[in-house]
Amino acid sequence: MCSLLDPPWSLRIQDEAPLTVLSMIRGTAWIVPDRPAPGAKSNSQEASRISSTSEPRQLNAGDVAIFRGPHPYTVADDPATPPQIIIHPGQVTKTPDGEILCETLSLGVRQWGTDPEGATMMVTGTYESAGAASQRLLRALPPIAVLPHGDFDSRLLDILADEATKDQPAQGAVLDRLLDLVLIAALRAWFARNDAPAWYHAYSDPLVGKALRLLQHNPAHGWTVASLAETVGVSRAALARRFTDLVGEPPMAFLTEWRLALAADLLQESDATVEAIARQVGYGSAFALSAAFKRHFGVSPRDHRLGAAPAELSSAG
Repeated sequence: MCSLLDPPWSLRIQDEAPLTVLSMIRGTAWIVPDRPAPGAKSNSQEASRISSTSEPRQLNAGDVAIFRGPHPYTVADDPATPPQIIIHPGQVTKTPDGEILCETLSLGVRQWGTDPEGATMMVTGTYESAGAASQRLLRALPPIAVLPHGDFDSRLLDILADEATKDQPAQGAVLDRLLDLVLIAALRAWFARNDAPAWYHAYSDPLVGKALRLLQHNPAHGWTVASLAETVGVSRAALARRFTDLVGEPPMAFLTEWRLALAADLLQESDATVEAIARQVGYGSAFALSAAFKRHFGVSPRDHRLGAAPAELSSAG
């Protein structure tokens, strides 16, 4: 969505989206994170990460910000400007008094705001759901990551800015793909300049990186450490040791977690039977998958499909 705004403006974001990417096309903006409430319960690591990003941050043209939900925050022309628009789950926009603004602020196809020629232009992509397979990535991110202009390939932003001003067939699909590319470029740049998780660096290792890709691209294969080592071209002991050192867990533990994450996503994204999904992700039967799924997530595949929140997923934010 392309936002066109003239000061003063302030957007309170409480949509609980697991991931949002904001590209600053022109003008400036301030990110004002919510400070943790006194006495709020949170694990110490997460509390430290929220606290470290609780100061207002300015965005300039060409900057990109990545927000990991579900924590609320404010984006405004100035940190002192009180919220005028509140964005709720489902991207429903309201005034602080509860008046719905979705149609009032429409400026055309995929554009909204206060002025078509607004001094501020932002293009925002909101990922409203996060599959189980993406949890490893989300856990590695801080609540807010800001990539200044020049820290990554800005050519993508130039194309995005040009496309955002058009009203042509398939514009929505083009913008979605461009935002995906901007997000990937920003994540690469962020991990290159900050403490990336061990598994991220492991992909660049010639042996472990190949093993990771084999496991992820073909989870239904009957992998063993021995067969994986033979395919990669090293001894079983050497692969097990190097994989555990770089990834932080043994190969078969990684594979189990990956298979179950894929199963969790397939249960919610498809109508396939549990038996079919089990074979698709490498389990011999629905019973085998169900037992492993409940042991890992705390709910059965059936309950997960019906909407029960697995413990690992509900606590990942």
